[in-house]
Amino acid sequence: MKFIFYLSIFLFFVIAVSGQNASDKVQKMADLFVADYNAKNYAAIEARFNAQMKTAISAEKLKDFLDNLHRDSGKLTKLGAPQFIAATVANFPVEFERGAKMILLVALDTEGKIGGLRISPPTVEKPKNTSRNQTRLILPFKGEWFVFWGGETAEQNYHQTAPNQRFAFDILKMDAGGKTHKGDGSKNEDYFAFGQEIVAPADGVVVYAVDGIHDNKPGEMNRMFVPGNLVVIKHADGEYSLFAHFKQNSVRVKTGDKVLRGQTIGLCGNSGNSSEAHLHFQVQNTPFFEDEASMKVFFEKITVKQGGKTEIKTDYSPVKGDFVSQD
Repeated sequence: MKFIFYLSIFLFFVIAVSGQNASDKVQKMADLFVADYNAKNYAAIEARFNAQMKTAISAEKLKDFLDNLHRDSGKLTKLGAPQFIAATVANFPVEFERGAKMILLVALDTEGKIGGLRISPPTVEKPKNTSRNQTRLILPFKGEWFVFWGGETAEQNYHQTAPNQRFAFDILKMDAGGKTHKGDGSKNEDYFAFGQEIVAPADGVVVYAVDGIHDNKPGEMNRMFVPGNLVVIKHADGEYSLFAHFKQNSVRVKTGDKVLRGQTIGLCGNSGNSSEAHLHFQVQNTPFFEDEASMKVFFEKITVKQGGKTEIKTDYSPVKGDFVSQD
């Protein structure tokens, strides 16, 4: 029997979801859920929902679901260690008294309320797509940027948990002191990446361009349109580069335009499901977000700085912690 309780739009593009002790808050919420579920104190669970969750499911539907779960699986007897997808989103392996093993997902909003909850069977991992780009690519920006998420392990790249984004990058600009902004960071203009030029990494044709999504206030996110302002370019060999989170009204291309390698296509922004100005970039074998579409991205020749060492690397795929610039 399939148990799924999934009531939210979860985070696809995130780099720095807020919160001091955010992991502790997620752990505490999971502990409270287990205790209230076992006591059948469903009202207490509902009281911790945010407004969107309360709108998505009525108290009656919540009770029906949890009563059925009690009937078929019994009480929760074990809450395992969390695996964090983002700062305020985690999966917990759980076990029930009748032997069922499932996954409890808890997602908190910026106010510490439950913005997403799911109980489902463990997924069977599909073989991973190990393809790589054939198109010769330059970096999609000018100057030196910092790879915040990138690589092929979960530690290097939280996108690894999403088959359609496994090899995506989140890239931002950082000063010598390791800060991504000046001042208190309360304005988008404080961020070094905000308004920086984003360029086409190879020749191609624009297949999607969105430009009208507003930029978020730093620390807040727009979950209604996750990528925000975006551009998708089709290159040779049926490969597509996807750019997300452009600054509102900064996209300089439209659908059908031919673009040249190095051409500016827009400015970095903070639109969509983004908490601060950064570029989300990936290469895929379809213009859409589909399972296993993302491919590992190698750049033709770039300068890489990490750990005080600077090297020029060819056919290189950056990883978390790299400072990269075009050779």
